[in-house]
Amino acid sequence: MEQFVLVADDDPAMLKLVSTIVEAEGFIAATANNGKEAYSALKSGAEFVLAVVDVMMPYIEGTELVKFMQADERFKHIPVIMMTGERSAKLTGEALAAGAIAFLPKPFTNAQLRTTMRTLVQK
Repeated sequence: MEQFVLVADDDPAMLKLVSTIVEAEGFIAATANNGKEAYSALKSGAEFVLAVVDVMMPYIEGTELVKFMQADERFKHIPVIMMTGERSAKLTGEALAAGAIAFLPKPFTNAQLRTTMRTLVQK
C-alpha cells in the first residue's frame, strides 16, 4: 500500500532535501511550496501517514495548518513534524500546542529526520 508523506516548505532546497529523505525511507513525498498547496494536498484524497511542515510559510503558516488538521476528522490522525530555522521557545511551544508531535530545528541532520519519521510511522 502506498504511504504518502506531506512535505511543506517554501525553501526549494529544503523541500528537495526532505523529499529525498522521505522517499529514501520508502514513502511517496507529496510536496507543497506553501500552506495553501499543503492544504490542497491534504484534500486530494491521498492516504497521508505523516506530515513534515515548515513553521514559516506563505498564505497559511505551519501552525495554522496543524490547527486545521487537528480540527478535521480526516486529518487529525496524521502525525506532524514541524521544522523551522527560527530559534524560539515560543514557536516550539506554539507548534506543539497546535498539535505537532515533534519539532526539528533547522539545520537538522538526515539521521535526525529519519529517526523522527521512523518513530512516528511504523512501517
